[in-house]
Amino acid sequence: MTALTVPDAHADDAGPRPVPWRRMAWVTWRQHRFALGGVAALLGALALYLWMAGLRVHHAYATATACHPASSYACQNQVINFNTAYGPTTYTIATLLQVMPALIGAFVGAPVLARELETGTFRYAWTLGVGQRRWTLAKLMPLAIIVAAATALFSLVLSWYYQPFFADGGSIPLDPRLFGLHEVAFAAWTLAAFAIGALTGLLIRRVVPAIAATLAAVAGLLFVARLYLQQHYLAPLIAKNPFHPPVSAWIISEWWTKGGTTISQSTMNQIMNTMFRQILPAILPKNVNDNDVKFYKGAANSQVLSYLTHHGYTQWTSYQPGSRLWPFQWIEGGWLLALSVLLIAATVWLVGRRAT
Repeated sequence: MTALTVPDAHADDAGPRPVPWRRMAWVTWRQHRFALGGVAALLGALALYLWMAGLRVHHAYATATACHPASSYACQNQVINFNTAYGPTTYTIATLLQVMPALIGAFVGAPVLARELETGTFRYAWTLGVGQRRWTLAKLMPLAIIVAAATALFSLVLSWYYQPFFADGGSIPLDPRLFGLHEVAFAAWTLAAFAIGALTGLLIRRVVPAIAATLAAVAGLLFVARLYLQQHYLAPLIAKNPFHPPVSAWIISEWWTKGGTTISQSTMNQIMNTMFRQILPAILPKNVNDNDVKFYKGAANSQVLSYLTHHGYTQWTSYQPGSRLWPFQWIEGGWLLALSVLLIAATVWLVGRRAT
């Protein structure tokens, strides 16, 4: 046997060389570029709309606040009219955008593994020396980073749009309807929704059921966070007779006591309504317009509260101050990031363990 025909003693031990990460990332981009393009187009269109609408909102707010003296009734009425004209739209936009992370998780995250598992194409990828875990990481990590970064940039425009409403107290940053739209929380929710979608797709192995399950799971998690978790990120403050609480405060609960005994809200409503009906006619002038009626109702309400205080009633308010916005954002972003890492790690581990 000549040297040209002598077999390599180590040939049997040499396995296929691992596919470089950059090539795996390129394959991931080729496979999912349309989904990412859809996300970019949707966020871009929404950002353009918010920019154009925001210019009108900022101009209207600047006009309303340019009135002097600011404490006059006419100037205050301009701010009220600003909130009346533009306020409802802000909550409509917020409601629609709350579902954005769930949609990205469902239509980008869920099909990542589910489509390949459903069609069986994952077997071909593993024969090329990629390996189950490398294949999973190469798919999940670039996509997760891209969607989280894209939504973080989009939320910058969103926060700018809401600035006038936060400035005049028409909306508060800690409002559960708006809190998840700030930069940290919005990106963290998108990342968590993507991770939920990826794990759901692996477990179900069918694209359409995985999409439905992801939407349900993210909606349930968001419901729990807003209804139960957010208000307990930090211990709320308690104020006594706060007739003029901080403008940006998020009111958690209110209750009345007299002589150390808590009075039911229904009883207090009856007492306050009776007094309000007695006081308002006494201070309401004749031939008053609708805008002036709002002013006198506020004055009557203040007199009712003062009367109750002087007669032994105490109003207690539990609230979260607006200064806690960023601590709350980082707390929520932190646990969502931890959840995302845990879900992605579980997905990678299950891919390596699950029989094919």
